[in-house]
Amino acid sequence: MQLIPTTLQDVLLFEPKVFGDARGFFYESFNERNFLAALHEASPDAPVPRFVQDNHSKSARGVLRGLHYQIRQPQGKLVRVIAGEVFDVAVDVRVSSPNFGKWEGMRLSAENCRQAWIPPGFAHGFVVLSETAEFLYKTTDYWAPEHERCIAWNDSAIGIEWPLDGAPLLSAKDQLGKLLADAETFA
Repeated sequence: MQLIPTTLQDVLLFEPKVFGDARGFFYESFNERNFLAALHEASPDAPVPRFVQDNHSKSARGVLRGLHYQIRQPQGKLVRVIAGEVFDVAVDVRVSSPNFGKWEGMRLSAENCRQAWIPPGFAHGFVVLSETAEFLYKTTDYWAPEHERCIAWNDSAIGIEWPLDGAPLLSAKDQLGKLLADAETFA
């Protein structure tokens, strides 16, 4: 598995070695030993994550989910797409970080097999670029709706350059996302 650096040191992008032939393909989608070695290489002081929950979503073209995070029971997320393509985004919401309010965007698809590690302390979201997309999340803590927060996907102070052709399709919850300046953040 190849580690691809991002502009945010703590956000990691992984590209697996895919073995393909006329029958199809095979790749190792998760190997704890390799994941922890890459995490330690990129961020030697990062805590060792333990995954406790897997989530799977399917969304149509133009659906934008996010920007979500949990203020308590923060979740680290290892995410990938198994059908279709998305533009995946992480936003640093740790006030003490030199990257507070900065974002990283990555294309994840079934074709490129890439995975992104979004550590605790980051808001996360994605927009679907293909007709549909199926998105898998491995999380380091359980979903706690009472602690979930949402930052507005179009907060101009963050300035995410979403690859959109018009307005995205948002859930009622995501329509109520707060500006980063008004949101609860991490120390």
